Order: sequence, then structure tokens, then C-alpha cells
Amino acid sequence: MIVHGGCMEIGGALCAFPALLLGTDAFDVGRHFAFQLPYFQENLMLMLVCGAIYGALRVTGAIGLLKKRMWGLALSGINCVLTLALMMFLLPAGILDGLLAGSALVLLLMGYFENRKIA
Repeated sequence: MIVHGGCMEIGGALCAFPALLLGTDAFDVGRHFAFQLPYFQENLMLMLVCGAIYGALRVTGAIGLLKKRMWGLALSGINCVLTLALMMFLLPAGILDGLLAGSALVLLLMGYFENRKIA
């Protein structure tokens, strides 16, 4: 959760600062990286802001998990499920999102349920 939130989401959102300072035309991100849905492609700067919010929530949930708080488990689980549901709309970046969120969700569930059997 920390790697996913810190590196991928917040790191990607930090790219917005040079784009804002130099102008989005200087970067022309859409030429090198394209989302499948035109709406997302047209609003890349807003997508970066949303990524920063997701990243902050992921890191917050991970901190809650490190402190062994139940809210951290709930927040992290919600983040993982939402990411898995929305990854289809964010191709090609959604593939890495899905791999990281899916593996984190499996680890969260393994830690929560431990060795319990289905009755």
C-alpha cells in the first residue's frame, strides 16, 4: 500500500507541478501516454490530482495498518476494491494498478482471516 500510494499515485501527481509551471503543451503527455477513454485523455491534469488523492488515502490506510488499527484495514480494503473496479477505465496504467491493488487485497485478507476455515 505504501509503495503503490507513495510511488505510483503521489509520484505521478508530482509530475503535475512542472506541467503547471511550464505549461501542459511543453510536456505533450498525451503523445507518449494515452488513456483508452477520451474524457480521461482530455483531463490529464485533473487525473493527476485524483491520483494524488488516491495516493494520500492509500498511504493513510497503510499507516493505519502499521499501527494495527481496524480503520486502516477498512480504508485499505476499500481502496483496493475501488482500484480493481476502476482499473479497466485507466488502461494502460490500470494494469499495474490492478496488480498492486490485487496483491495488496490478497495480503490484507490473508492477514485478517488467518487460518480460519469455511464452516
